[in-house]
Order: sequence, then structure tokens, then C-alpha cells
Amino acid sequence: MLSEVCTRRKGDTSGMNHDTAPPADAIAAVTHPDPYPWYAELRQGPALFYDESLRLWIASRAEVVREVLSSPALRVRPAAEPVPRAIAGAPAGEIFGRLMRMNDGAPHAAHKPVLQRALAGLDLNAARAQALQVAMRMPAGTLSDTCFSLPVAGVAHLLGFAEEELPRLSDWTRDFVACLSPLSTDAQLQAASEAACALMARFEQLVAARPAREGSLLAAVRAEAPDDTSRALLANLVGLLSQTCEATAGLLGNSLVALAREAGLRRTIESQPDLLDALVHEVSRHDPSVQNTRRFVAEACTVAGAALAPGDAVLLVLGAANRDPALNAAPAAFELKRPDRQALGFGHGAHRCPGQALACTVAAAGVEALLARGVDTPALFERGWYYRPSANARIPVFH
Repeated sequence: MLSEVCTRRKGDTSGMNHDTAPPADAIAAVTHPDPYPWYAELRQGPALFYDESLRLWIASRAEVVREVLSSPALRVRPAAEPVPRAIAGAPAGEIFGRLMRMNDGAPHAAHKPVLQRALAGLDLNAARAQALQVAMRMPAGTLSDTCFSLPVAGVAHLLGFAEEELPRLSDWTRDFVACLSPLSTDAQLQAASEAACALMARFEQLVAARPAREGSLLAAVRAEAPDDTSRALLANLVGLLSQTCEATAGLLGNSLVALAREAGLRRTIESQPDLLDALVHEVSRHDPSVQNTRRFVAEACTVAGAALAPGDAVLLVLGAANRDPALNAAPAAFELKRPDRQALGFGHGAHRCPGQALACTVAAAGVEALLARGVDTPALFERGWYYRPSANARIPVFH
């Protein structure tokens, strides 16, 4: 049935980009028009191999990715560089160094349970309704910029910020996340630190105000940690916005790509709007916004028969692992009603993202709002798109 399995439009080359040459490597694959045939070949090779040009071990099979993400011998940051050198000692570096997702052990465990319980207790239906209202009222911009601004504004509103503040918070967050990319310029890094200062100051004011807005995500956090006003908590609240920014922008944008590319998909969604959530969840598996992540060896270990030494780095190709037949049957097919859908884009093990449900909910609200505001998906298909330069995030830019 069309509601279950969708096929690509005849002659589709993934957004009318006609570069058919395979990607040069697993980093170049992130922004390639269609890296998935190459990923399939990658999975057929060694379970774990060393790429001399990237100076990284490469894992593309689901079982190996899960093994690495679960191993206590591998960490989220190199032991010698807990904060990237480019931002160490700067305000952006302070936030980075306090983020639970950038730490292991006690620093990781300090705030994750608080945020995990607060996020788990969210009423996702109410969150979606609020995010939809915010999205519908936001001023129109370019579609690519809107894919960034809508999710950040939605989460900022859920945290308790006033609606008039949302555009400024979105701009600060976009400036801040530049510090997370190795491709950023000195000017971008300076802007990231200025934005970090602004975000920390605004969150400090929000947390200090009592009581938190009833029903807000901040109220749920305050209930879990009523006396915590530490810089670490503030940084991790900023982290909710920064994680939302690129990952959910990609999820929203790639959902629009799917609607443009998969024949009949938009008609199905329009006739069965209750499948919007399924659309976003299948996009997170089929064409994830986070295509890869890295882990760093802290202790000598063996993974998939390969001996890894301290200081080694492993690139986990999540976009390939999601389409591993061992993880999902018929993985190349786009199936809205896929049974037992498995995806690794939100992590696995101790560092699995606690905000997965919220991210998908906000992205679904964004898709609903953009369709209601008249986004022309056939025109998107005709004009095409390309992908923002990135080492790990797959975010479309629409012509």
C-alpha cells in the first residue's frame, strides 16, 4: 500500500543533483546527493577498517556501531582534548565542556537523569500543539532558514521563553552551534562565544524567575532539581537548544525532501495526517540528519576483531548502519508503517539522546505548519536542493 511503502519519482537523482560519482570517503558522503548505494558497499567490506586519508577507523554495520557506542573503553571526546582547541578558554568552550553529551562518567551522569526524567514526563501531544502554534505564527523566511528557526523556537517556547524572544534566541543558537563544527571560521567562532554569553545570561534570568511557567519544560526540570542553578545546568539547558538546532533542522528539511521525492507520499500524508509522526520517524532512519558520530579510544580494546589503541578515533557511519538489513528489513524502502523501526541517529547506550521523542514531535509540528502555509513540494522537487557543508550533519538547502 502507498501508505506503507513509497517509491521514488521516476528519474529522481535525489533533489535533481546530477553528480553521480561516489563520495570520496565517509565524510564526503554526508553531503553527497545520494550516499546510500555507497554506504551499502561500505557495509559489505570489513566490519571495521582504518581509513589512512581520514586517519579514522570506520564502522558502518549496525552491530559494530552498537558495540562501539556501548563500550566503556571509548569516549565521546579525546582524553587530551576534552574541549576543542579552537574554543578552549572561550565562553563557547565553557558551555561545550559542561554539556553532558560531551562528557563521560560523573560529569555525564550529573545532569542527564534530571533532563531525562523531565523530558520523559512531557505531554508530547501538548508539546506538539504548542510547537505548531509557534510555527504558524512565525514570520515567513526562506525555507532553509525556517527549517532552523522553527525547531529552536518551538523548544525555546516549551522551556518557558516568551514568544517575542524566540527569534533572538534562534539567532543566538544558530551562531553558537557554529563552534561545534571544525569548518567554522575565526569570525564564526567569535560570534559563537558572543552568542554563548547571551544565551547563558538569558537562561540564568529564566531559571532565577520563580515560579517557572506552569506546564513548561523548565517547570519539569525545576521539579527534578529545585535548588540547582549551577552553570552546568544552565549550559545543558542551552544544550537543549543547540542540539535541536542542526539535528532537528535536518530532520525537518529531510522530511520535506522525502515529501518531494517519494511518489504519492504527500497525498498519503494529506489524507492521513495522523501519519505525520511516522513520516518523521521513518526519515530519521531512512535519511538521518546526523550521518555520523565519533568515539575516541581511552583504553586498549578490541572491536570487531581489530585491536584499537588509546588515542585512536572511530567514525560511526550512522547513515549506513540505519540501512543495515540486519537492523531493518528492506532498508532501502521508505515505509511509513514500518514494523519495529530501528534507528541509531539518536545514539545508543549511555549516550542515547533523551530528547529523541521531543525532536521528532517538534519536527512533525514543523512539517505540518509548513504544509499548511503552502510549501509546494512538487516545486521543491523541480528546483532541487543541495546539502550544507558539514562533517556530520545532512541538512538540505532548497534552491
